[in-house]
Amino acid sequence: MVVDDHPMWRDGVARDLADAGYDVVATTGEGRQALRIAAAVRPDVVVLDLRLPDLAGVEVARGLGASGSPPRVLVLSASAEEDDVLEAVKAGASGYLVKSASREEFLDAVRRTAEGDAVFTPGLAGLVLGEYRRLAQRTPEAPGDGPRLTERETEVLRMVAKGLTYRQIAERLVLSHRTVQNHVQNTLSKLQLHNRVELVRYAIENGLAELD
Repeated sequence: MVVDDHPMWRDGVARDLADAGYDVVATTGEGRQALRIAAAVRPDVVVLDLRLPDLAGVEVARGLGASGSPPRVLVLSASAEEDDVLEAVKAGASGYLVKSASREEFLDAVRRTAEGDAVFTPGLAGLVLGEYRRLAQRTPEAPGDGPRLTERETEVLRMVAKGLTYRQIAERLVLSHRTVQNHVQNTLSKLQLHNRVELVRYAIENGLAELD
């Protein structure tokens, strides 16, 4: 689903997605209408602009996240301002891409968002991770507390927190893509989390994420 108040841009994004083989179930230029439509068509991914005439994009993201079957939200915005990025992520966005991105970068971001990746325009990932670390207040779990991850699962989790893709992790650890996926799914199950964005938060809150 594509949510953008600029008709030409909205139509262009929808056309690029359709040409790439995606099923565009709806498009709209209004935030409140987006929430109503999403509840009816239940998209897997919502490509969302922040500047909407009736309801701020962050409020739309928050509303989508509160639904019974929340979609993954990829913000596509003209703004790369720190406050906009952080507010979008805090509202539940899975990723943030600026509109200056190429068509290839956009389609790759949509694919990765659909797969559960936390996707950001280069340079923004460190900003988001740094903010998560600053806000993290939960005391790190002692080694004997809570679910126990294997050494390999912990290693994969650290790389996920750095924003690496499954393929990049597989290459670094000399594993198959499917093996990495299995490690991530096992970790999600053990920690009772739902996606890679939540994994990143968990890693930071528990001192497992190291920023380069």
